[in-house]
Amino acid sequence: MSDSHRTDSNLLDGIEGPADLHRLDDEQLQEVAQETRELIIDTIGEIGGHFGANLGTCELAVALHSLMDSPRDKILWDVGHQAYPHKILTGRRDRLATIRQYGGLAPFCSIPESPHDIMGAGHASTSIGYAVGLKEAMRRGIGPDGKVVAVIGDGALTGGVAYEALHQAGGLETPVVIVLNDNGMSISPNVGALSHYFNRFRLNPRLFHAREDVEERLTKLPMGLGRRIERLGPEIKSAIKAYWAPGLLFEELGIAYMGVIDGHDVADLRWALRRAFEADRPVVVHIHTVKGRGFAAAEDGGLEGMEKWHAAKPGSIVDRAPAEQKQKPKLVPVTESDSPASIAPEKLETAAPKPAPPAYTSVFANALIEEAKRDRRVIGITAAMAGGTGLDKLAKALPEQYIDVGIAEQEAVLFASGVALQGGKPVCAIYSTFLQRAFDQIVHDVCLQSLNVVFAMDRAGLVGDDGPTHHGAFDISFFRPLPNIVLMAPRDEAMLVNMLRTALAHDDGPVALRYPRGTAEGVPLPEPPREIEIGTGEVLQEGERIALLGYGWGVQVANDAAAVLAERGLRPTVADARFAKPLDEGLIERLAGEHELVVTIEENVLPGGFGAAVLEHVEDGLGADRARIMRVGLPDRYVTHGKPSLLREEVGLTGDAVAERVLTALGEPAVS
Repeated sequence: MSDSHRTDSNLLDGIEGPADLHRLDDEQLQEVAQETRELIIDTIGEIGGHFGANLGTCELAVALHSLMDSPRDKILWDVGHQAYPHKILTGRRDRLATIRQYGGLAPFCSIPESPHDIMGAGHASTSIGYAVGLKEAMRRGIGPDGKVVAVIGDGALTGGVAYEALHQAGGLETPVVIVLNDNGMSISPNVGALSHYFNRFRLNPRLFHAREDVEERLTKLPMGLGRRIERLGPEIKSAIKAYWAPGLLFEELGIAYMGVIDGHDVADLRWALRRAFEADRPVVVHIHTVKGRGFAAAEDGGLEGMEKWHAAKPGSIVDRAPAEQKQKPKLVPVTESDSPASIAPEKLETAAPKPAPPAYTSVFANALIEEAKRDRRVIGITAAMAGGTGLDKLAKALPEQYIDVGIAEQEAVLFASGVALQGGKPVCAIYSTFLQRAFDQIVHDVCLQSLNVVFAMDRAGLVGDDGPTHHGAFDISFFRPLPNIVLMAPRDEAMLVNMLRTALAHDDGPVALRYPRGTAEGVPLPEPPREIEIGTGEVLQEGERIALLGYGWGVQVANDAAAVLAERGLRPTVADARFAKPLDEGLIERLAGEHELVVTIEENVLPGGFGAAVLEHVEDGLGADRARIMRVGLPDRYVTHGKPSLLREEVGLTGDAVAERVLTALGEPAVS
């Protein structure tokens, strides 16, 4: 039954903190959960933000906080984009309309934001490890004791680090409660054997399985089956038990299992959680929820609807329903009487508006499809981000050349290594920030073996509203020290297409290609794409005194800065480095030898970044008679969330800011 009806009460208005839930009964708590859901639909539908997963956790958040004494008791929300109900119930209800906005609530849990936010992670699969560490510290007398709950979805449970933590919890017999929020989704539909395993759970009644109890029941089966099973070896018996008893995956790790519980029934949730807290051992409470609960377009749209409404765009919901799509104006045929000679000049229509440039993600996806059509060895690989990386287009066009490994970036890179060893051309399309999770595989399994793997890093640089957990601020720095790899970044969408062709044509080791989130520059795409000579830059504008050397999106900043400086009578050289490794040493030496000041511009942290590479080369290779080097990039700190334009102003990564620094360095008056 849908929960989309409006409530007449306003119990939620009286909830200033979790303790206020302790005085309410089950029926009232159910009402609070529904009011929380309606607040999310109304608010997030207007301002935008993570949506579907939050609608699925309203009852769970209410049930947990009604039984726990937060923040003494710890609730760890994995990933955090399902924690809006938690934020509402912990004193942030009146600020919900600021979420993901510059200066507003953080998009994920944030330790500085609230004492009720126990961890600030925005990457999946981490909550159980946090939980085991917290509880084991408590058991050793460190800090006050309390209950510890990790809330993890089965999407996040495809991540290998979650299983490492489960293994540790079972081995230590750590008394934590792990709520498996089983909604069939992460961002894209869950894939893999584990997802199918959890799907089978949903068909079973509510059970509290113990390994010994299942074995005893199997030996009592009629018609002689029980005696036969008893004579079988332990491996065969375990396999049969695993089929008959969902949850034995956890039981075999020493973790008790309860499930499947209706995740939208507060009374049932409270019943199960009470018993889990009493168990004094690690317990998995398996609940079934609906991603998008109470919002018909998501709830009734199946997996497609849930995926579409993982996040809501600003203004996408009106009166708790999807907003109507604006109709494009129809073109009116021109007749003889409409000829320009018969129409007054003021009535003549202006030329049709120029279409908006495509997004970088879309350009990459379309280019990858063409490359895959051209070469069947090209395999696109993603880690549960098919839509975000654009690989959903490849999946539809060429499904045999597409792989989704789930939320398992390490496995994505290892899988790519295997494809490369067999002579394939794997392309790992992974957000810059998520690729950090596979650093060991990049070092040990790709670069050390010098395998032909292409890393296509979407969301490089400042991504905006998702904030510091998702900014791609470090990839140049963590890739640059590694032998055998080529690093490149396009200044526009045409260069992106050419660089993808170059990366796939490269047969001498891995290539890392970074590009930003959002709209591209609106330049024509090359037909056909052309290869670029590895390690070569390009001078875009000849000038004097100052050289602005951009890398990737930094080239656009360099162009903007050059325009500002031109108004002050200065004519800087503007160049596109194109490669951070190998550097175009000849270009750098020429710029440093012919100018007073060389300014490097990148959207990456300065330590270890592109500018550091230029500075190292100039210091090591040139004498004293050369230009000063000034580096512009991201600061040595985590940048907050907000619109990218606001963030770039904050960190000084704009044309105006760069021009101001140049003028100061030259001793010229500042920009007025």
